[in-house]
Amino acid sequence: MVGGALNMKTIPVTCAIIQFDDKILAVQRSETMKLPLKWEFAGGKIEEGETEVECIKREIFEELNIKIEIKDKLTPVTHEYPDFKIKLIPFTAEYISGELILNEHVNSVLVNKKELINLDWAEADLPILQEYLSL
Repeated sequence: MVGGALNMKTIPVTCAIIQFDDKILAVQRSETMKLPLKWEFAGGKIEEGETEVECIKREIFEELNIKIEIKDKLTPVTHEYPDFKIKLIPFTAEYISGELILNEHVNSVLVNKKELINLDWAEADLPILQEYLSL
């Protein structure tokens, strides 16, 4: 079998759809990250001993320098890329405090919910985006 795809470990990753008043935050991956320049909802890998909520709050603070309040958990999505597989665990959240600083991403936008679809999204985020747009 080429590439050992059946043996790929699934990486649990959280992400947050963060609302700033009536706008939603999307962030663009850097040119050096996997999936370069694709848009995504910010988040990251769950560390050992960490809950999903602890993870997303930590990741958002590390990546964006802001604090959020978790609202709801949406449907997790398992997505297989050519060389890795992730289980993306999405949350809706509200911005609480902090100055938005991009520590890993190259760009961010605050857009109306209906404008989110116009961005070039990472594939794993698309089902999450579709669910969110249907709410």
